Amino acid sequence: MFGSKKKLNDLMAQLRPDLSRESLGVGPAFPGIAPNPLLSSDAWKRNAELRTGALALGVLVDWREVSSDGSPRVVLMFDVETAGGISFRGVADEDLTITELTRLAPGQTLPVRFRPAVMDHYVALARDADPAHVRRLSDEIASRKRT
Repeated sequence: MFGSKKKLNDLMAQLRPDLSRESLGVGPAFPGIAPNPLLSSDAWKRNAELRTGALALGVLVDWREVSSDGSPRVVLMFDVETAGGISFRGVADEDLTITELTRLAPGQTLPVRFRPAVMDHYVALARDADPAHVRRLSDEIASRKRT
């Protein structure tokens, strides 16, 4: 209907260069940001998988507001550290409240979920994460860095 995915990604890079792969700090394998995730079946599937994904810690690097229709839609960039010792640049596409948006600060550590089987740079905020589990993960990552 809209042409190839490559053309759509090229168009998005022209319209929003701040959302290009280079600007987000991810490699060429990153599928890109959906112009409207509510209309993308891939985005629906990805978000459902991320809700049950593995827990990791992400240090907020930067964010970009994508739209502000109702609640702000924001692309968040994280430097992610997993329990298994893998580090990668993660990108989350989230709807935030105004209050959540005003509390964002670079360097902030937040729990995120990722899909270990896919490893496509997509992550999601783990709003449902058990604080005790997050603390254990944080301690595990910290102890690995000390040794």
